[in-house]
Amino acid sequence: MLTAPILLLVSDVVGRLIARPGEVQVGVVLSFIGAPVLILLIRNRRLSEL
Repeated sequence: MLTAPILLLVSDVVGRLIARPGEVQVGVVLSFIGAPVLILLIRNRRLSEL
């Protein structure tokens, strides 16, 4: 339940740090960070079902 807000907050902070003094949109950073997290969650769930 806390994973999504934490992931969004981390994406926002990373987006602000990457392109100083500007800012990268949160959606772009979230897609780069969130895709591997989603893949890990799916893989762990499938392994536990086996």
